[in-house]
Amino acid sequence: MKFRDWKYLPLWMQIPEVKEYYDILKYKKIQLRLKRLFDIILSAFAILLLIPVFFIISCAIVIDSRGGIFFRQERVTTYGRVFRIHKFRTMYKGAETEGSILAKDKDSRVTKVGAFLRAHRLDELPQLFDVLKGDMSFVGPRPQSVYFVKHFNREARAVFLMPAGITSETTLKYLHEGEMLKDEEDIDDAYIRKILPEKMKMQLEEMSRFSIINDIKAIKNTI
Repeated sequence: MKFRDWKYLPLWMQIPEVKEYYDILKYKKIQLRLKRLFDIILSAFAILLLIPVFFIISCAIVIDSRGGIFFRQERVTTYGRVFRIHKFRTMYKGAETEGSILAKDKDSRVTKVGAFLRAHRLDELPQLFDVLKGDMSFVGPRPQSVYFVKHFNREARAVFLMPAGITSETTLKYLHEGEMLKDEEDIDDAYIRKILPEKMKMQLEEMSRFSIINDIKAIKNTI
């Protein structure tokens, strides 16, 4: 990953709350480059290894319900750049236009195969292609939708100094946030009020301790 000079950051990131984290990361440029090299090698290897799994899951999705194999949605990554994330489709076709952005636990829009994929986080596997491309990293803050990013406080903007990630210690802590929100009437609003602020706070603390060793530990804990 190429770490930008402060003056080349988007103006909405050039604020004191972000500078604190920028000053920490600017002394870790070599580790950030190694992080990108690690992502390329590991994602390429994982994709080749998991080709049979991709094939089986794709067939199961097609047999289970009508619609495409992949779900694409705009998410935000390094320096506020918007990209389209890859996931295996877990909902019925067109379900994303109905109801909330987030899916509740036992959401009626989720297919039978989709429920299995979500339970075992297998719907996340196509993000390996996003890692290989450079839109994401193995470890980093979860890629938030544009809608939720609009509700970030000023300090939370600092998470965009790093690429969005498949996993992190924060992600593992909030692995079952659907269960946490199951009794909420408006889960998007509840997520913004109750979970997002604490999630971003923890993610920023994790980012301030960034190192390749900590990334490897997060991957190990995820496995």
